[in-house]
Amino acid sequence: MTLRVLIVDDEPLLRAGLRSLLGNQPDLTVAGEAGDGGEVVDLVRRTRPDVVLMDVRMPGVDGIEATRRVLAEIPEPPKILVITTFDNDDYVYDALLAGASGFLLKRARKEEFAHAIRTIAAGETLLFPDAIRRMVTARPAPSGLAPRPSSLTKRETEVLRLIATGKSNVDIAAELVISLETVKTHVGNIFGKLGAANRSQAVVFAYETGIVAPGHSLR
Repeated sequence: MTLRVLIVDDEPLLRAGLRSLLGNQPDLTVAGEAGDGGEVVDLVRRTRPDVVLMDVRMPGVDGIEATRRVLAEIPEPPKILVITTFDNDDYVYDALLAGASGFLLKRARKEEFAHAIRTIAAGETLLFPDAIRRMVTARPAPSGLAPRPSSLTKRETEVLRLIATGKSNVDIAAELVISLETVKTHVGNIFGKLGAANRSQAVVFAYETGIVAPGHSLR
């Protein structure tokens, strides 16, 4: 199966580099390109990509607002992978809250880009727990986010804490000695109770509500 990728970045040179990178992968193809977030929704409707590589800092409509629009206006939206220069970028944090499935640094190797695209297209989330902890610690607690930790069961809280370390469903099943289907059920319940669209959003909510402490290692 060939994965269709939409490249969104205001730097033509970077778009050219990503286009060349993807062109050398047998299972990846460029569905289209945009230089401004305002073009993304229409392009997604026309090209139906599986993954959007979304720059966060763009003139006009930035990647955060573009992410919100795609997830709100497209019935079956693509996965969104944020690309950024710095791993402590406030824009990245806001994009994850908006529903992006993960982020990758622009200086990443071509193999990392290809792996990241395949990972989120498969329904996994690209998490960097240490980077997320740093981002949460550096920001004041938001006033608009309602704390909901008490709504989670003890097991769901345990699963969420493992998700926050970057573990996959398979890893969690092995660590807790439960079936993969049981893990998936817990993850679905966590998303529903937190109002999260995906694992990245659930982890950010977990840090914000105190379920996971930013300064504490869970390993």
